[in-house]
Amino acid sequence: MTLLTTSHIELDDSGRAWVAGTRVKVLEIVLDHVAYGFSPAEIHLQHPHLSLAQIHAALSYYYDHQVQLDVEMQRQSDEAARLRDQDRDSPGRRRLRAQGLLP
Repeated sequence: MTLLTTSHIELDDSGRAWVAGTRVKVLEIVLDHVAYGFSPAEIHLQHPHLSLAQIHAALSYYYDHQVQLDVEMQRQSDEAARLRDQDRDSPGRRRLRAQGLLP
């Protein structure tokens, strides 16, 4: 028996997974699937430049590295929340609140 492998995933120097030959991170496809519940076909509608094989490969990579990618998604979510909280008291927001344009 011959083992065949097809790889649609490549890692950059930081160890971040990308769909090979594209500018799409595996994590972007995973977020479409996990956060929005999109099926591979629905993800294909959002990313028509990707083949279904590439999308399935990205999801396969996710399931092979789920703990690591879940930790990264949580880290990014926490960072976004921190930045949102930090931005709530920015000079621009203070001006808008003073003008009654923000609560």
